[in-house]
Amino acid sequence: MIKSMTGFAAAEVIAGDITVSVDIRAFNSRHLDIVLRAPSSYMALEEKMKGLITRQIVRGRLEVKVQIKDGSEGTVAFEIDWSRANAMHGALVQLKDKLDLKNDISVDHLLNVGGMIKPVEKVDESDSIWLTAKECLNRAIDELESMRRKEGDFIADDLFARLDFIETCLMEIKGDSNNLIYQYQERLKERIAALTQETVELDPARLAQEAAYLADRSDISEEIVRAESHVQQFRHIMRSEEPGGRKLNFLLQELHREFNTIGSKIGHADTSHRIVDVKAELEKIREQIQNVE
Repeated sequence: MIKSMTGFAAAEVIAGDITVSVDIRAFNSRHLDIVLRAPSSYMALEEKMKGLITRQIVRGRLEVKVQIKDGSEGTVAFEIDWSRANAMHGALVQLKDKLDLKNDISVDHLLNVGGMIKPVEKVDESDSIWLTAKECLNRAIDELESMRRKEGDFIADDLFARLDFIETCLMEIKGDSNNLIYQYQERLKERIAALTQETVELDPARLAQEAAYLADRSDISEEIVRAESHVQQFRHIMRSEEPGGRKLNFLLQELHREFNTIGSKIGHADTSHRIVDVKAELEKIREQIQNVE
């Protein structure tokens, strides 16, 4: 099954006083790269979330934004920065004594300075937070995977059509190569006749021998067999349930190599034109595979 590496998904789960929302944006990447942003007070859940993503997604850059809100009592408290308060109080006392001020130092004076009292979010690390976050993350991943599969279906249709074209070209190239000896015999006759202006009588046996030698050097049967095998493997990997982006990229390189060899061995004009057409299709396939998981 072909899946795209790009997509977007969002989910929200409310369980009592706990609300968890997850946004996922997926992009192309050679490897799995997870960038997870969660509230600092819930960073203890980060590794669990990354582990959940890793078990379901193989490749791609994922930017995951997690928001957790807990409205239950006791989740928010305040703490006093005693060091700052004591230092500021001492400074105010010195200022009062130095300037002989009559006003008393009050709490308002300290609070006006700021930073004395800070809110502290008490983290609830109970299973209820993780269970809610897990459910929300799973929903977002399922939505993302659904989107990636739909886009992958379009990519697969395009790839299958291009593979059909390549197979057709392979059959035509194979057909053209079946009568190489005859082609080289005719070509040698034409060249010798042009050079000698038809003043030399040709030895049919020697002509057949030279043509056979050239045909043997230009034999592409092995390359044809390997190219056909690569196309079949390409189709098999595309239909497999396992992610095959890396394997497809490797096979594509092998197909390039086989057609390059065929092009260098065969100088026939029609074959050369077909090789050019095939390489154009392989380049388009390469661009598509860059987006395959």
